[in-house]
Amino acid sequence: MSTAKHDGKVRGFRFSPWNLLLIVPLLVLVTPLFNMDGPRLFGMPFFYWFQFVMVAVGVLSTWIVYLMTRDKPTADAPDRLSVDDLDEGDAR
Repeated sequence: MSTAKHDGKVRGFRFSPWNLLLIVPLLVLVTPLFNMDGPRLFGMPFFYWFQFVMVAVGVLSTWIVYLMTRDKPTADAPDRLSVDDLDEGDAR
């Protein structure tokens, strides 16, 4: 889904299968899946402790996706722009 311009830069969204792992924490939004009283954990109804567990699952899945996608280069060739080419302002 990324778009490559003629200058070799990759812009936009880059799809990775690891990004699908970010769907798992969204299961918390489907309340009928866990809207019940039992089983209880330390006297706490399932509705509440399941939400606590899903916070940890969300953090863990976000961390895994970050670790697995952070080293992917955005372009095959190294960037050949100098600092002056990157400057967007006119003040020098």
